[in-house]
Amino acid sequence: MAEYLTLFIGAVIVNNFVLTKFLGLCIFFGISKNLSASVGMGMAVTSVMTMSSILAWIVYFFVLQPLGLTFLTTIVFVVLTASFVQLLELIIKKQAPALYNMWGIYLLLIATNCIVLAVPLLNVENSYSLMKSIVFAIGSGLGFALAIILMASLREKLAYADVPKPLEGIGIAFILAGMLSLAFLGFSGML
Repeated sequence: MAEYLTLFIGAVIVNNFVLTKFLGLCIFFGISKNLSASVGMGMAVTSVMTMSSILAWIVYFFVLQPLGLTFLTTIVFVVLTASFVQLLELIIKKQAPALYNMWGIYLLLIATNCIVLAVPLLNVENSYSLMKSIVFAIGSGLGFALAIILMASLREKLAYADVPKPLEGIGIAFILAGMLSLAFLGFSGML
């Protein structure tokens, strides 16, 4: 149990993909202008990342590895993730329209998010079991959600601050991201 907790905390805080590995920055800067949009994106990324990691693990260990096709891992995972996002969009649109209205625009962005591809690749590279893969995917998704929600909170607060003209918009966002990264750097070496 301690091993799973360490993996989870490591994925959320210590090795946060956005703030320590600098992956997924396009969505991070694009969506973090609005707190409610950031919460929706965090939920969507976490759920898609978890499900695509499960599917990728099954495909890798039951199809690619036994057939000696591991050189196709990246291509298969990209197709698998994109297909899963499209299928999820269709199902949610039909079965839960309210949820689709909240996630609709975010689902398409998730298919191109490099974190969603990085997590399944790291799962197979580290030879994680299915349970470890799920824990790592959930932790990574919640780490992304934490980073984007923190950034959105700070950016909404800055809307009421007197920011110098040259730094308005993306300029101050980069400064905030750098400060958040430095704060998360303090967690390095903990695990």
